[in-house]
Amino acid sequence: MILKILLVIGVIGVVYFFFIKKKPIQNTTNTKANNNEKPQSNDMLKCSACGTYAEVGEMIISNNKYYCCQECVDKA
Repeated sequence: MILKILLVIGVIGVVYFFFIKKKPIQNTTNTKANNNEKPQSNDMLKCSACGTYAEVGEMIISNNKYYCCQECVDKA
């Protein structure tokens, strides 16, 4: 009798682990991990001249560097 109960519990456990239990989904597309990607418009970057943080959409790009205003571009 006990052997039958243990056998049923074992079969239920095997069915659960092979068919019902979901594996965790791994996030393979991490945007912050790859530094070669271009920054998005809402990312904050540091000004190359004064160190102030500003959004990418508001910054000025000169010589592949980001500046917060025209004064910092002239200063550099």
